[in-house]
Amino acid sequence: MSKKQHSLRDLHPGQSGRIIAIEGTGALKRRLIDMGLTPGCDVFVRKVAPLGDPIEINIRGYELSLRKDDAEKILLEN
Repeated sequence: MSKKQHSLRDLHPGQSGRIIAIEGTGALKRRLIDMGLTPGCDVFVRKVAPLGDPIEINIRGYELSLRKDDAEKILLEN
């Protein structure tokens, strides 16, 4: 069975996936990695704001809010 690849932005509340890559370069990529968003980590989407931005995820046992533009750079497989 093949695994589907998509971005964190595509997930809805209650869905999860495993990080396979962080796109981009520079300060944004470094900031995302420093927050614990590293390849191999499981991510669970807890909720999405009423207007769709930001999204709240659970990673490594803590909650983290991300803008959808940043979440788009995080590639997942489920």
